[in-house]
Amino acid sequence: MDLNLRQAILSNVSGHSAQELQATIDDAMARGEEKMLPGLGVFFEMLWKESNEQDRQEILETLEQSLAE
Repeated sequence: MDLNLRQAILSNVSGHSAQELQATIDDAMARGEEKMLPGLGVFFEMLWKESNEQDRQEILETLEQSLAE
């Protein structure tokens, strides 16, 4: 069986509103389950692809600060 996890994740959230996406992200983070990490990774990939250089730099700086804490 050929399962495209990325496509399955995108299919599950396709058409969701910003509020629904936030609820999905908040739920995934609150649960802290490793099985939720691929979905969050797909969201991050989408964010990264749609970000310009300035936005990417801000993301990287935020990550750097979070890792230093």
